[in-house]
Parts: sequence; C-alpha cells; structure tokens
Amino acid sequence: MLNPLSSDLISLQEEVRQAFGWSLEADDASANAMSIHFQGAAPYNQRSWSTTSRDEALSNLEGAICSAKRLIAVGAGSDSIQVSEYPEALFIAADGAVGAIDDLSRVLCVVSDGDGSEHLEKAAKFGTHVVLHAHGDNTNIWKELVARWCLFEQPPPLTLTHQSDKYYQGMYNPGGFTDGDRALCFIQAAGRSLHDIECLGFRTDYVGPWSGTTNPERKKQKLVWMEESMRRLGVEHQLIR
Repeated sequence: MLNPLSSDLISLQEEVRQAFGWSLEADDASANAMSIHFQGAAPYNQRSWSTTSRDEALSNLEGAICSAKRLIAVGAGSDSIQVSEYPEALFIAADGAVGAIDDLSRVLCVVSDGDGSEHLEKAAKFGTHVVLHAHGDNTNIWKELVARWCLFEQPPPLTLTHQSDKYYQGMYNPGGFTDGDRALCFIQAAGRSLHDIECLGFRTDYVGPWSGTTNPERKKQKLVWMEESMRRLGVEHQLIR
C-alpha cells in the first residue's frame, strides 16, 4: 500500500489550514464520514467498493504507476491532449483535467475532491479509477457523487484519501493540497520517483480551463500553495509561472 507521508508534507497541510482559516475538525469530520460510509462488505451495494476490493484496486494501480514506461501528470492548465502524440504514455489527471485527454483508456486514475464537473463524471462512467478526497467543505459533494456512481453499470474503482494526521479505516493521506500537487504526492506515495515523470498543465500564472467552478482569486491563492508543495516535492521546475 501507499508509502508513509513525509513530515514536511504533513506540516504543509496544517500550514494551509492556518493560512485559509480552515479547521482540522472539519477535515476530520469529512474523512470520518467517508470512512464510515465505506465500511462493510458492499458499501452502496457495491462489493467492488469493499475495503478488500479497494485494496486490490490500489495495489493494481500502484503496479501500473511504477511500471509505466512513460508517466504524465496532467493539471488544470493543460492544453487538449491527443494521446497519439505521446507514445507509450499513461496519464494521471488532476480532477477536471481528465477532460483534456482524448482517450480515457490511457488514464490510470483521476485524483479528485469532486468538483471536476462533467469531465470527472465522464471518467467515472467510463470506469476510470478515482482517487476520491475528503476535506472540510466537500462532504455533500462526495456523498452526491458516490450515490450516483454506484448506479453505473461499471462503477469506478475507488481509493479514498483525506488530509488529516489521524488514521481512518480504509483511507490514506498521500499529502498535497490541490488536486494537482496531491496527484504528484500520490504518485510518489505509490513508489514512483517524481524525477522520471512529466507534468503538463501545472501552472500558477492563471486558473486553468479544466478547473471546477471556483472563486478565481481564492484559486490563485491556492496555486501559491501548490507551488510550495511542488517545491517540497522537488519538482517545482515542472511549473509554468
């Protein structure tokens, strides 16, 4: 399973909470609710969402991440991507940025807190693995999503994440703050070095076209923290500023 989170990345999550005036209690409440909702042999009447099945799906995903000859992380500032122009590449998308990719069969997973709108929905319906994140102000969002996704003919494999230093059954904290830098943290936690991956669309000069509905000024403030997270990960050179 995912490698332990570094103390530097744990401290960043607390720094972000303090900077925006958010509470750890709210993050914990969302994570606890998600953990409870996914307990049992068939959460939402889906055996593929049981803890055992999610562990198997995560193990398969980690294997694919580590064995990919070419791995590309896609952020919200990406241009449209024709996968034929990226031979042998597999992709990990940050939330709505999955909409930039023209062939979902080449997408290993989408890392999302649930605001990727129709792009996330399309990927989930396709059966793309979703690394679904719980934080303080998205509880209703993730509840609505999984209530819909469980009705799909092929519900997406799920990995559940949170942003607390506490333990929650069946969940992980890979690190990171925005969907973009959390995707990079997830790749590293899966055992793949970030020094041999590529990043497309990670930028701080403007809010990317694949971002969900958001407050533009607040989003720009969040991108400052994405940059700091990438600096701590050692991949700030992949940013477009």
